[in-house]
Amino acid sequence: MPAVTADTLTLPKIPAPEPDQVDRAVRSVTTSPRGYEGEGFPVRRAFAGVDLADLDPFIHMDQMGEVDYGPGEPKGTDWHPHRGFETVTYMIDGTFQHQDSHGGGGIITNGATQWMTAGGGILHIETPPEDLVISGGLFHGIQLWVNLPSREKMVAPRYQSLEADQVTLLSSPDGGALLRLIAGDVAGYAGPGATHTPITVAHATVSPGARLTAPWRTDFNALGFVLSGSGTAGAERRPVEAGQLVVFGSGDSLTFEGHPRRALEVLLLGGRPIREPVAAYGPFVMNTRPELNQAVEDYRAGRLGTVPADGLRPYRGRPAS
Repeated sequence: MPAVTADTLTLPKIPAPEPDQVDRAVRSVTTSPRGYEGEGFPVRRAFAGVDLADLDPFIHMDQMGEVDYGPGEPKGTDWHPHRGFETVTYMIDGTFQHQDSHGGGGIITNGATQWMTAGGGILHIETPPEDLVISGGLFHGIQLWVNLPSREKMVAPRYQSLEADQVTLLSSPDGGALLRLIAGDVAGYAGPGATHTPITVAHATVSPGARLTAPWRTDFNALGFVLSGSGTAGAERRPVEAGQLVVFGSGDSLTFEGHPRRALEVLLLGGRPIREPVAAYGPFVMNTRPELNQAVEDYRAGRLGTVPADGLRPYRGRPAS
């Protein structure tokens, strides 16, 4: 159950589609394989099997959970580097701690988003706090990688903490769908996230049997990842379910409809394609192989930052006395 809810009847409304508006057709639906990340937390590889040209400017996305951990089970990542892109961590339910070598950090919990511009280089850690590791609990989130154009690959690192109450809340005309706008704009409404690459990121809840048709910039691509539930995508009503990514074609809007008996939770993504070569290796996303080699060399030489003396560490239980 998403942490951020609202009375949709009192929210600003997304306008109903205009008669000449072209709804985007569904180009593909892919099912995300399961895997593990960091120190062993379960993920769905949302973009697996999808051409980078269809994803541009997005590079990678994991759905973390949804899992209800037992005591001692929660896991995160240890310190690791990034260069050349932005990481977006959206916590739907649960808690992560973040710290980076550029001074950013804090708690990400229950509807909040951490937006980290790695740019020229940074080290960071994302790990569940000690009390959550001890108690266990619900954990569900998204980590999205947003590419940077070549001219901004080496910008100074930046950290944004977007709390749950900062997101822009909108509803469909009949109140059947709630849209949490994290970044970008929809129907003239703007989300709080500041982005180098023009994108839109929004989390929609579509009630059972309800329909959401969201206006979408024609110069953006359009993706929808089903977080939970089931329903249909596009005017052609293509069946979709949890763990599937929908790639839309061109047009003015995109549509999702909830199953008659189950709500549909979907992450909507779109951006202006960068259309530049992509060279990726682990935590580095550059344009060329020599730039990747330089990133690895700079990391090994300590030029991407250092772990603070009082830096966070993953909690693995207290040693026996």
